Amino acid sequence: MAAVPVPPLPLLASHAAVRALASRVVSTSAKRGRLGGDHPPQVAALRRGDWVKLICGASFEDAADVRNLSLVYTLAGADASVVGAVNEGIDVATSIVPAVQRPWVMISVNDDCRDLHFRKAGAVSYIRDPTITIGLLKRNDVDAIEIHTTGKETGMFNTLWNNLSESINYVKLVAVSLPDIGVSTFDFMNSIYEIMEPDLQGYNLWQLDGRPMSGDIGRGATRETISFAVHMASMSDRPPGFYQLAGGTNSYTIDSLKKAGLFQSMTFPGHLGMAASEMTGSQQALIGGIAYGGYARKIIGRTLRKIPTQFGCVPIEDHPDYLLEALQEALSLVGPVKGYPTL
Repeated sequence: MAAVPVPPLPLLASHAAVRALASRVVSTSAKRGRLGGDHPPQVAALRRGDWVKLICGASFEDAADVRNLSLVYTLAGADASVVGAVNEGIDVATSIVPAVQRPWVMISVNDDCRDLHFRKAGAVSYIRDPTITIGLLKRNDVDAIEIHTTGKETGMFNTLWNNLSESINYVKLVAVSLPDIGVSTFDFMNSIYEIMEPDLQGYNLWQLDGRPMSGDIGRGATRETISFAVHMASMSDRPPGFYQLAGGTNSYTIDSLKKAGLFQSMTFPGHLGMAASEMTGSQQALIGGIAYGGYARKIIGRTLRKIPTQFGCVPIEDHPDYLLEALQEALSLVGPVKGYPTL
């Protein structure tokens, strides 16, 4: 009996397909970039309200996955990434699509060893070494710093800032991540800004950490960061700087932000204003963008787990079909923020 012929395996998607998809992202980004004036593209994104940051997380220590995540989200148009080692992934992304925007690389530190982010990383007795942080700030491949604070008191932040202040202007952006601590949040943020202001020469950003370390899954996870955003956006005398969502952000965040009337809006709902596409002068979106952590890792992780591991950790670009699949997943998250057409 003749053997039944085995059908050929489906052809792998080549890097040409990845380039084609990512190049459409680049083209769309270039058109939006013209609205940014003379600002760096990352700052222009914050002003329009379409900034996207990838958070790999203090407790996420798989260097190979960090590299692959950075590669994929760079191709998808992310503006920044918070990890210890992402530059290899970014370099590969720019080698595949040279015109892709290189995201800012951000280091993350805390002002309190009890901070939840670093405790989850197993650093219960973590004590930062300012000398190491200063060395990172001076590196050419570090663009920004994020300082996590619990919002309980300003003393530890002040101590950390004094240690870093002479080196802080090596970076382009200083972000402060904090939870909503209720009625005292506004006064706390003003106190933090007063500490920073004499040394600030670049841009500053407030990360509104609605539900820290939530896992970012489910519609309910995003409610707290939206509530935090509404609270801050409603205050006309809020501290200067850009504002960005985090903590519970996921695929529901954009819809929730739209329902609150804050998606790329220049004014609080009920006040006359303009759309981001009409932005001029010093006006900027009330909410500059969104940081995605656990959810961003989860949707790409599904693809990363399909890559054969018999040879150890494999760069995703060695499997163009999986790279294309991962890029499509990333675009499903980044695209609605960036306003990409259906790709």
